[in-house]
Amino acid sequence: SFDKLVRDKKTAWTGVRNYTARNNLDAMKRGALCLFYHSVGPKEIVGIAKVVTEAYADKTAPKAEANKAWVCVDVAPVEKLARPVTLAQVKAHPILRNMQLVKQSRLSVCPVTDDEWDVVVALAGGGPA
Repeated sequence: SFDKLVRDKKTAWTGVRNYTARNNLDAMKRGALCLFYHSVGPKEIVGIAKVVTEAYADKTAPKAEANKAWVCVDVAPVEKLARPVTLAQVKAHPILRNMQLVKQSRLSVCPVTDDEWDVVVALAGGGPA
């Protein structure tokens, strides 16, 4: 959860075992901001995190696959959103309903366009809490 990320101050985003999501992780750059989405429980975007390391081999991958076949990045919390943005809100919004989050719902890591980012932040009350 985002609250756990805040408590821990940083975490490795491990366990991604989808090739498209892995490629998205691999493309992340240090300093990039990302939306933090809760996919378990209430499905909602709840915070903003920052990539603090670029992709490196995910040590949670099976030994035979640990040679950078699977990667992870470290992320740190930036801010909790003033209001969560629910999946229902995302699906109902004309700009957001085409987000990868909706189109490829099982994808744990997906790109967000600048327009999508701006709409999510506006729906969340204009930014961080």
